[in-house]
Amino acid sequence: MKITAKGQVTVPQDIRRRLGLMPNTEVEFSVSGDRAYLRKAVGKARRGDALIARMRGRATVRMSTDEIMALTRAE
Repeated sequence: MKITAKGQVTVPQDIRRRLGLMPNTEVEFSVSGDRAYLRKAVGKARRGDALIARMRGRATVRMSTDEIMALTRAE
């Protein structure tokens, strides 16, 4: 594996899957001696949090949870 001229490196797919690294996942690097470590950033927003934040308060219909569930279950 090589580092590109821009300082980029591709994290192998099996490692991304194992660590749950999706596109736009925040990561942190740390260095210990002559080794560099990569991990998910702690305390950062999780995937979908920004989407939920944008949607919050946008509902135009006032329904209870029970009413919504009845609609989705065709009761």
